[in-house]
Amino acid sequence: MTGYEEFSALRVDRPAEGVLRIVLDGPNLNAVGAEAHRHLADIWPVVALDESVRAVLIRGAGDRAFSAGGSFDLIDDMIGDYASRTRVMREARDLVRNIIEVPQPIVSAINGPAVGAGLVAALLADISIAGRKAKIVDGHVRLGVAAGDHAAICWPLLTSMAKAKYHLLTNEVLTGEEAERIGMVSLCVDDDQVQDKAFEVARKLAAGSRAGLQGTKMALNGWYRQAMPIFDASLGLEFYNFAGPDVIEGVTSHREKREPKFS
Repeated sequence: MTGYEEFSALRVDRPAEGVLRIVLDGPNLNAVGAEAHRHLADIWPVVALDESVRAVLIRGAGDRAFSAGGSFDLIDDMIGDYASRTRVMREARDLVRNIIEVPQPIVSAINGPAVGAGLVAALLADISIAGRKAKIVDGHVRLGVAAGDHAAICWPLLTSMAKAKYHLLTNEVLTGEEAERIGMVSLCVDDDQVQDKAFEVARKLAAGSRAGLQGTKMALNGWYRQAMPIFDASLGLEFYNFAGPDVIEGVTSHREKREPKFS
C-alpha cells in the first residue's frame, strides 16, 4: 500500500472508503517484537499526513487476541543493553504522543488479551470496543518495573485514581464487561460482534465531518497533554527499573510460569 510499505511488521489495508485498518499480526497472540514496536510508534505521523484517511481501525489478527504485549526477546535486549533500552524508551514515548496527536479518530477492536504496547493503542484510541471476555491487564509491576508506558496518563482519567491504583498495583485482569462498567473502554459487546461493531463505528466516523470530529478530538486530548509531565516521569521510572534486579526475576518467573520472588 502506497505510503505504508515501510511498516512491514504491521498489516495495513483500507476496508472501506476513508478507513485505514492497522492489524497487529505476530506470533504468540500477536506479541509485539522489536520491529513491530518501532513501527507501531512511527506509523501515526504518516497517518496524520494522509488526507485520504478519515478514521483508523486498529485490531489484532484473528479473534483470539488483540496483543499479548512485548516479546521477551525485546525485554531481554532492554535489560542487557543500554542502547536498546534507550531506543525502546524513545519508541514508547513516541507511541503515546503520536497517538494523542494524530488528528483522525481511532477505533480499537479488543478481543482476548490486550497487554503492553498493544494495550497502549487499544486504550488511547478515541473509541474502544471490547469483547465481554477480553482480558485487559497492565503487567509492568508483575514484571518488576513501574507502569510507565501509558497507564499513568490515562487510567485515572478513564476510570478513577482508586480503580487505576487497584488494577495497576495488583495486576488483576479486567474483563471487557468490567472495563466497560468502570469506564475503561467505550463499549462492551459479545465477543463475536467486536470486529463488526468496531468497523461499523469506524465507517460512521469516516463519513462524518472531518472538521467537527478532528476539532473535538484535539480539544479533548488536551487533558492528556496536561498530564504529559506525569507520563514522562512514569516512563523514566519504568526504564530505570529495566536496568534493576527485579525485572530479571520478573522475566524468569514468567518463563517458569510461577509467582515472582522479589528480594
